[in-house]
Amino acid sequence: MASAELVRLPAREVVRLLAEREISPLEAIDAAIARIEAVDPDVNAVPTLCIERARQHARRLETALPPEDRRGWLAGLPILVKDLTDVAGVRTTYGSPIFAEHVPERSDILVERLEARGAIVLGKTNTPEFGAGANTFNEVFGATRNPWNTALTCGGSSGGSAVALATGMAWLATGSDLGGSLRTPAAFCAVVGLRPSPGRVPHGPSLTPFQTLSVEGPMARDVRDLALFLDAMSGFDPRDPLSFESGRSSFTDAVGWPPKLRRVAFSPDLGGITPVDPEIAHICREAAGRFRELGADMVENAPDLSPAVEAFTVLRAEHFVTARAPLLEAHRARLKPEVVWNIEHGLRLTAADIGRAERLRAAMLQNTVRFFEDHDLLLCPAAVVPPFPVEIRWIEELAGHRFPSYVDWLTITYAITLTSCPAISVPCGFTANGLPVGLQIVAPLRGEALLLRAAVAFEDLIGIASQLPIDPRAG
Repeated sequence: MASAELVRLPAREVVRLLAEREISPLEAIDAAIARIEAVDPDVNAVPTLCIERARQHARRLETALPPEDRRGWLAGLPILVKDLTDVAGVRTTYGSPIFAEHVPERSDILVERLEARGAIVLGKTNTPEFGAGANTFNEVFGATRNPWNTALTCGGSSGGSAVALATGMAWLATGSDLGGSLRTPAAFCAVVGLRPSPGRVPHGPSLTPFQTLSVEGPMARDVRDLALFLDAMSGFDPRDPLSFESGRSSFTDAVGWPPKLRRVAFSPDLGGITPVDPEIAHICREAAGRFRELGADMVENAPDLSPAVEAFTVLRAEHFVTARAPLLEAHRARLKPEVVWNIEHGLRLTAADIGRAERLRAAMLQNTVRFFEDHDLLLCPAAVVPPFPVEIRWIEELAGHRFPSYVDWLTITYAITLTSCPAISVPCGFTANGLPVGLQIVAPLRGEALLLRAAVAFEDLIGIASQLPIDPRAG
């Protein structure tokens, strides 16, 4: 099969070809490399390749027997891994000049799991320094550009992964999400990104093994491929104390059933906690209305998430102190200003500040649990603005509202982070300028199966996934 044809197939179809030995993992690697060489110079999404490592892994897989349990079996499919996640023997910079030449000796738990389930790591995708900020640029590799308009940002912090998927450089790619880092770039690039429930996807070892703000998750061109990738990622690992066993049914099987929806809620601004660009609000409202075609009653409602900004600002800063404070002491001049600000803000916190933030988060959780007693899903925009010029570090003001920090234009995603509910961004339309818009779909705690069923049904109605991959379009 020709490389150009192979890169346009869904991941699940390439996995089928690999499993049935109609193509080899080496052929899949060569197809992906050819596509990366053709389009990455225009977007700068995949700065690090590990081709020989990938080929050695492919040769081992060609003679290996598949596991008895084939849930999540990827059969030699090349994937890309976000540059926040360690891959043994592969340059892993975390987007920071401090780690520009860092080569870890062992892989993250997630990478070990994926490779054990037949994935082949082909390279690393670009990310902002330590994943801080929703515009993918850093001093090691530069900026990653949006393939729908290369003058614009792709979002972040999983921006390199989103761009690689949208342009056909990868069939599947990993991401991570603290305040929206899977969902924002998915929305900006017309791909899908899932923030799973904490513990669904094991990761680490970590300096913060008990935190629930940051999770690893799958990204793909469509929801069915994403379900396959989530199967490959999920499960218990004793090195991650929050991880848990997968259920008896696979997510791949779950998306084969139609969702049973009674009542679905839409809110353009999650009850008024953030301003939203009017065009984005309109497109998402129209898209949310399509859920009536799936048999659901549609209401405009949202749980009370009003404490989100205060709670997240404190808890994120606390997280930065735990994970990054030693770097501030040793390398202050080499950290970007946003990271310095976040750590210093955390160092000024008192125990009373942290205690209040935890209580506010607890109240948000209870409000959300009660909300889902009467609603199956919550719908809202996945980003409050369309993609903006890549030179702008972050959105400072919208509709007369000045955001207090570099993360607060992400309130619509980080408010959901605080609830621990799973959430997915699915393409739902385009602006008048042809830029992608994502709908954020949120399900109850550990409700990934329902979430994916609903997302597949919505995706089939909207029909945008069939437009991918695209060639980069100059701004």
